[in-house]
Amino acid sequence: MANRTMSRDDTQASSSRSLEIGILVYNGHTSLDFIGPQLAFTAAGMKVHLIAESSDPVVSDTGVSILPTTTLRQCPARLDILFVAGGAVENVLLDRLLMDFLAERGATATYVTSVCTGALALAAAGLLDGYRAATHWATRDQLARFGVEVSRERVCIDRNRITGGGGTAGIDYGLALIAHVLGEDTAKLAQLAMEYDPQPPFAAGSPEGAGPDVVARFKDVFGGLDEALHNAVSEALYRSSMPTS
Repeated sequence: MANRTMSRDDTQASSSRSLEIGILVYNGHTSLDFIGPQLAFTAAGMKVHLIAESSDPVVSDTGVSILPTTTLRQCPARLDILFVAGGAVENVLLDRLLMDFLAERGATATYVTSVCTGALALAAAGLLDGYRAATHWATRDQLARFGVEVSRERVCIDRNRITGGGGTAGIDYGLALIAHVLGEDTAKLAQLAMEYDPQPPFAAGSPEGAGPDVVARFKDVFGGLDEALHNAVSEALYRSSMPTS
């Protein structure tokens, strides 16, 4: 595969230019997945591209509109970092144009990354074969269907694959990636600029902390989303099993 881990020489060379980061956004994405990392990346002096199929606004899963900065065709041919946000990722899995884009850019990107269910899109594009990856706790079983070794870490680093858990893990992912690529001092500066000093009011950010009653309520509220994602994963697996012409 053309992917490679950034070497010491690569990192030194990149210090003289802004690293190119491509964030794929799509209708139904979760804005929280990439807003935190995007803020950290810009604080670290990285150049961020918000990529979509067209220049039209894309609408998040909570109704927030995001204006892309570039399109699939206009995006730089080679990205230092490819990133996929989570959300209604079935919209990506069922879109051949988006999947072809991920496979193509992922083959040349120095780092291939995601937060939340974005990992499922990477897996469907064949970009997590032989790698360990994290995703939202509620979609770990779906990620495993692609044959990926599923990590329960908040941020999982496996060579040049860096993946985060759900939603708020995006900030941790962004800072971990910056530290991995540009060093801890740069990451700490970005963290200070964001005043990222989390002190959550409840220890309910994981199934273990929330307890069985809250987990059951979660499944009651969001259970309908599971079926749509399950079906999209099934379709993606079917397509990958078909011989290429």
